[in-house]
Amino acid sequence: MYHPRFKGKHYDIGLKFGGILKKQNVDFNQIIHLTEFQEDFGRKSQVILAEVFPEISDEIRGVTEGLNFPYEKFASWLLCMGCCLHDLGCTAFCYENKGNIIYGRNNDLPPQLKKVSQSVFYQLERSYSFVGNTSGMINLEEGINEKGLAVAMTFVLPLTVQPGLSSVFLVRYLLEKCETTESASKALESLPIASACNIILADQKGDMVVAECIPGKVNVRTPEKGENFIVAANHFTSDGMKVHEIGNRDEYYSEERYETACNALLNGKSKDGTVYAMEILSGKYGFMCQYPKSSGCDTIWSSVFDITNRRIFRAEGNPKRSRFKEDERLWKVRKGMRSNSESLSFSQ
Repeated sequence: MYHPRFKGKHYDIGLKFGGILKKQNVDFNQIIHLTEFQEDFGRKSQVILAEVFPEISDEIRGVTEGLNFPYEKFASWLLCMGCCLHDLGCTAFCYENKGNIIYGRNNDLPPQLKKVSQSVFYQLERSYSFVGNTSGMINLEEGINEKGLAVAMTFVLPLTVQPGLSSVFLVRYLLEKCETTESASKALESLPIASACNIILADQKGDMVVAECIPGKVNVRTPEKGENFIVAANHFTSDGMKVHEIGNRDEYYSEERYETACNALLNGKSKDGTVYAMEILSGKYGFMCQYPKSSGCDTIWSSVFDITNRRIFRAEGNPKRSRFKEDERLWKVRKGMRSNSESLSFSQ
């Protein structure tokens, strides 16, 4: 997993990144292959992106100029991610433990994407700083910003798709522009959403929701009465939203992963919240990351954010085999905090 740090204006960051990719002789003509539908979707979505999130259009343009690669083709490819280019699994949850707000997530994708995945630290002009994780570039699957807002997506196989912002661009938008779960939820109501997805939000105040999204509609799901957690996998759980997906609800064990997380979060209240989240993600309490090789899927990274205490942990690889290490890039090191070289682990 790469760990780039970017600081400055969007276009300048993109230009620098594009130059790096060019020096590495990355040939996107061998990578980008779009259908006629995807090309059309991408062109129309570029117009929308330029209207609602022009800074990202600038960043993409910087990358393509640094690469000396056609903007339209590259932007269309990025805008199809998390929407018209099929995603796989992922499980995310947030919960309150002894007054601390904890977020956890497994990112489940084809194993070959592990080599190209990134955990990026952005310090942007006129935007909030954040650490975001992605199997692509520029767009993000999850992250947390300097205000303590955690945002993540999970893919849902859509019934309909229309030009707009896919889930991975929604994550990037919310991390840059929102401080709280409330403000991010309001932003989602006004954004042009391209496809079905779950957007998970949690902040330092303890507000946590799953926004079940389709084009033209956002259903905000909060913790059930008497519960202190939310969970999202690769399907909708609200009765009114189930009709808007077409996938097998147990595609890549989505139902099973969802139930594992829910059952685990109903218990474990006496445990350390951060370690318990790591244990859940590692499959200690049921199926979570134990994909058979024949599935073509694996957990390529796992994240745990202690939002209350501003700590980020990440296992770069399947958490059954990889240690969680602390990432201190977003917030300055405080007295008594572990150094970057130390890791927080647990016994299986």
